[in-house]
Amino acid sequence: MNHVFEMLALGLLAALLAVAAVVLWRHFQPVDCDDDEEGADAAEYMSMMIALLYALLLGLALVTVWEMRSGAEGHTSTEAGALHQITVLSEGMPVAQAERIDVLAERYATHVVQSEWPRMHEHGPLGDPGWSLVRQLRATAAAPPDATPSQQATAGELLGQLALLDDARRGREAIAQETLSPVLWAGMVIGAILSFCILFFFGIGRRISHLVMVMGMVGLTVFLGLLIHYLSTPFGEVMGVSPDPFTRYFPQAAARR
Repeated sequence: MNHVFEMLALGLLAALLAVAAVVLWRHFQPVDCDDDEEGADAAEYMSMMIALLYALLLGLALVTVWEMRSGAEGHTSTEAGALHQITVLSEGMPVAQAERIDVLAERYATHVVQSEWPRMHEHGPLGDPGWSLVRQLRATAAAPPDATPSQQATAGELLGQLALLDDARRGREAIAQETLSPVLWAGMVIGAILSFCILFFFGIGRRISHLVMVMGMVGLTVFLGLLIHYLSTPFGEVMGVSPDPFTRYFPQAAARR
């Protein structure tokens, strides 16, 4: 919630600075009324085109980062759910084997929450320790030589859940290293500059209503830019996906953070 207030505050500050800049520009560079009327049609057309193209660009960026975050959330939920199902299914295996599976599952959840989540904040790779735990889980979940038919069926289900966990983990790792294209960032910055520069031409900003529109446009642009920035880090601290699906099933992992 604090970050939302910070985004709103930055947007308001940018809006006030933009209004001040327009007012000062109009004070030192007054516009002739005849020129203002002659340029009204051109101002309307150019402003409309810039706004349309910039809105399309912002929309594309928002869709891109939102899909990244949705994918991160889906992979996290799937991975945590598969790990929980592994502990549930392990009850159908021999007692010693089930205990070993539970211990490994808890170690895996703790490693994900404590070690991998901070690393994903920086778009870093997950590293080998987590994969090593997955391999240990797969080896431990195999049916023992003297397994009953029921235990063999349970071992098959365990391996199926491990495959699901493996796929979700790979997806989480891939999304953690994704970033918004620099081309999109460059386009958004150029679009913001053009949108701001148009305020100094064609008489825009000569009335109170114009100044209010300036504040709204600049404030909203800054707010959307910050929103895209935060969403472009799917596992970031501000608006990123949290490890709650893991800590919900494995409270010990949260207690050790």
